[in-house]
Amino acid sequence: MILNGVYQVQTQLSNRGGKETLLAQNLNTQELVVIKILKFNSHSEWENFKLFEREAQTLKNLSHPAIPQYLDYFELKLSNSYAYALVQSYIDAPSLESCLKTGRSFSEVEIEQIAIALLDIVIYLHQRQPTIIHRDIKPSNILLTDRSGSNVGKVYLIDFGAVQNTAATEGGTITIVGTYGYMPPEQFGGQTVPASDLYSLGATLIYLATGKHPTELPSKDGRILFADLVNLNPSLIGWLNKAIEPSLDRRFSSASEALQAIKHPINLEKTRPAREIVKQPRKSKIVLDKTSDAIDISVPPKGFTTEVLFLIGFACFWNGFLVIWTGFALLTAPFPINIVFSLFSIPFWIAGFTIIAKIMLFLFTTARLKIDSQEISLTYECAGFKYQQPKPSPRDTITKVKLESSNNPPAMVIWANEEAYRIHGTITPKTSMIDNSLNREISDRELDWLAKEIENWLYYSTIK
Repeated sequence: MILNGVYQVQTQLSNRGGKETLLAQNLNTQELVVIKILKFNSHSEWENFKLFEREAQTLKNLSHPAIPQYLDYFELKLSNSYAYALVQSYIDAPSLESCLKTGRSFSEVEIEQIAIALLDIVIYLHQRQPTIIHRDIKPSNILLTDRSGSNVGKVYLIDFGAVQNTAATEGGTITIVGTYGYMPPEQFGGQTVPASDLYSLGATLIYLATGKHPTELPSKDGRILFADLVNLNPSLIGWLNKAIEPSLDRRFSSASEALQAIKHPINLEKTRPAREIVKQPRKSKIVLDKTSDAIDISVPPKGFTTEVLFLIGFACFWNGFLVIWTGFALLTAPFPINIVFSLFSIPFWIAGFTIIAKIMLFLFTTARLKIDSQEISLTYECAGFKYQQPKPSPRDTITKVKLESSNNPPAMVIWANEEAYRIHGTITPKTSMIDNSLNREISDRELDWLAKEIENWLYYSTIK
């Protein structure tokens, strides 16, 4: 059968509810194409025709390498009805759904690659004027091809039959379309926003991670529960939980925000249904100041403790002995032997000044960790002098907040830009003059409290 004098039908791909999809060949170019046909008669729903026509018009105005290309649109006259045909480019690739049904599993790296590729497509759609919302992102509408090595392959988004643009919702009714299990709560109520596509995308990725349709997974308060069924990095689990938030206020507000978050993840807990209340341990002298824009932590000097008093006594003895030794050598030994004896004492003087430096750091140095919207920094302040180690890093390079309780001494570490910003017993700059023996009075409970405060702030203030 040849349609419109150009397209020779090869095979039927699907036939559902008056909608037929065919694989055909363009006799002029010899290229394979996909033809979607909508049969329309007096018993047909007018809304189906509107959606079909909207899909054609949408594809005609799109140009993205991961979206089928619009080729043609024409009318067919049948024996007892009319039909409308939409011709688009053919992509020779299996869908994610068919990949799963054939037993293929997806690694964490592949899931992230698919997420990033889909977000790139969604960003393109959402940035169109007017905004285009796909409304039916699911495994069967995502094609995957050209897998090689560790690269998952090229990702395509197809089937714009449920597409909606923001202009189409103004002053009219909204047709509820989509697929159960991938539709966010607001879509059931007829409200669709760009973040609705992010929910569908998140549910699709959860299907890849678990191998189960979202409706087969347990749920609570409208939230899909999947964390205990997968072996994924907590940061990716946290990202997925935020993508499928039932509440729009807690979900990613845009595809660009979601893309930034998955590229620069925070090592979050597996589930975080509500803000965790953390209390500062009693008698803690750490000063924490946080706003929606910044979190500022000041760790005070260790102060006069038994260890410091012992160190002061030892420094007085050590340096006093060196004064006597050096003076005796200079005054009593003949020249130039007295100079040789004096030079011999230089390493001991260095050790003496190191002890004094440690005492100064114990008594007067404050460590200040600050994270704002721009950067993370760790600064040491002593008698008006400031020193940063390591150097500040951009805020969006933070990848992990970790409590190293098994270390001796324990530490709370923030990783950013391959730099480690530590608050622990060894909080001073690591130089040849100051080794790891400088321990501050920071308890394990304080470190745990700081880690949770920072993690909460990063999650709720920066990513929201």
